[in-house]
Amino acid sequence: MSASGGTKAIIAALSANLAIAASKFVAAFFTGSSSMLAEGIHSVADSGNQLLLLIGGKRAQRGHDREHPFGYGRERYFYAFVVAVVLFTIGAVFSLYEGIHKLSSKEGVESPVWAFAVLIFAIIAEGFSFRTAIREAAPHRGQQSWFAFIRRSKSPELPVILLEDLGALLGLLFALFGVAMAVITGNPVWDAIGTIMIGALLAVIAVILAIETKSLLLGESATPEMERQICDALEAADEVERVIHMRTLHLGPEELLVAAKIAVAHNDTASEVARGIDEAERRIRAAVPIARVIYLEPDLDRSRTTTA
Repeated sequence: MSASGGTKAIIAALSANLAIAASKFVAAFFTGSSSMLAEGIHSVADSGNQLLLLIGGKRAQRGHDREHPFGYGRERYFYAFVVAVVLFTIGAVFSLYEGIHKLSSKEGVESPVWAFAVLIFAIIAEGFSFRTAIREAAPHRGQQSWFAFIRRSKSPELPVILLEDLGALLGLLFALFGVAMAVITGNPVWDAIGTIMIGALLAVIAVILAIETKSLLLGESATPEMERQICDALEAADEVERVIHMRTLHLGPEELLVAAKIAVAHNDTASEVARGIDEAERRIRAAVPIARVIYLEPDLDRSRTTTA
């Protein structure tokens, strides 16, 4: 996986979640807290998600073959979509079920010291993971807001990790709130409320991830800025009069397909047109290095011919 794939952020999140999941299950066993159990399942789901992202990144590195002539770059989008499904089905659904079930239970939180100790440890560990994700994403975010970065990023791993880590931190605060209120009031309903809040949070994050990764799976074009750079590079070639129309498609986060119909002079020879296309392709790759697959179709500028 390339650096923009956020491998470091994924590994940091995976390491934190494995340690946190174990501590949460221990705390859930000693306290009987549904919030702690929900958080344990949440961490297990997150750990599985990070493994899926690593698998997707590895499989996407395969070269093209007869069955997949444009390679396997979009596998990273597929595995990111699976992450959204797993987060919803395992994390959100279980937490909501456990919280609703706990509403009718009269069992209070036992040994709350365990819960508070684990939650504080988990908040510190998740904070470290979240900080790593932010540091890895910052160079790729540029001047965009974080919301815009998550919406527009063509690399799915970093937005997924950012949202997962943010959700994990908020979930821990919800669990801390639920356990604290249950201990203070002696009413276990607060623990159930904390669990339901965790489930609702995970459902919202899962829906956001599903919407964004679905768009990537269907195929997204290059950014408007990249398309302008490609057009400028094409029209800078002496043999190209103008770009008639152009289509771009991300084959993967770092691989772009460019297809364009370009106007050439009506009296150019075939060899001149061929040299012009070669020069245009060279300029495109220099301006936008991720433009790996380029198809250019020469044509006459019929609008000018008709006017003349």
